[in-house]
Amino acid sequence: MRAAFMSAVLALFLSTLVLANTEKTIFLGPEPINIPLTHPTLSDLRLHTLTPANGTLRTRLSAQFPSSDQPRGTATWLLLDKLTPNQRYELRVCWPAAQPTQFTISTFPVTTVWDTPELITSLHAYSLSRQSLISEDVLPSPPKERDGSEREASVLFLRILAAADYYTTDASLMVSVPPVDVDIILDPFLFNVLPRSIAGTACYIIVVAAAAYLLAWRIVFAIQGLVSSATAGLRHETIKKRQ
Repeated sequence: MRAAFMSAVLALFLSTLVLANTEKTIFLGPEPINIPLTHPTLSDLRLHTLTPANGTLRTRLSAQFPSSDQPRGTATWLLLDKLTPNQRYELRVCWPAAQPTQFTISTFPVTTVWDTPELITSLHAYSLSRQSLISEDVLPSPPKERDGSEREASVLFLRILAAADYYTTDASLMVSVPPVDVDIILDPFLFNVLPRSIAGTACYIIVVAAAAYLLAWRIVFAIQGLVSSATAGLRHETIKKRQ
């Protein structure tokens, strides 16, 4: 009975470990650049934007099986805005284990994308596909800019390549890959040491470890005191018997 109970607990624990997969990349915020506020602007691309203050996006990403034209799958582009120069960030993509997918995450400075034909072509194609397939009422609204001809900001383009990574006897799934449910998370590092999302957990572990260490020493001292008292009592009894 006990063995069956422990097996059930272990199975439940292991099942929680495979509920989701995570792919991540770590990067530094770039130096600020001047971004024009007159059209065309970055907001005209109508990309989803992540910032340190609003760093979580739950969405569905298109995917496909690797091909000669797209060996790493379908490209999705986002914008990372309002970064802090030289601060470390972690970008995570989390998706269900029930949707086997290979993700490749890359960040690019704006100038690199503009100067690289392959990147600017991919970005342009993705932007056109969003504006043609998604109605205006669900497209992300361009952010309200301050008055002026340009603004200075630390920004990066984020490209996520999604390639289907499964085989099934279902012919329809082998022909048409369903979109992948994902959470995209931008996580700043605290003091460039730990991601902000796990800093609380790390502090908790340190506090618990310190408390356990102090408690262990108190237990050791208490046991040593008991042993010393017992030894002293035994010696006293031995001396009395000899007398």
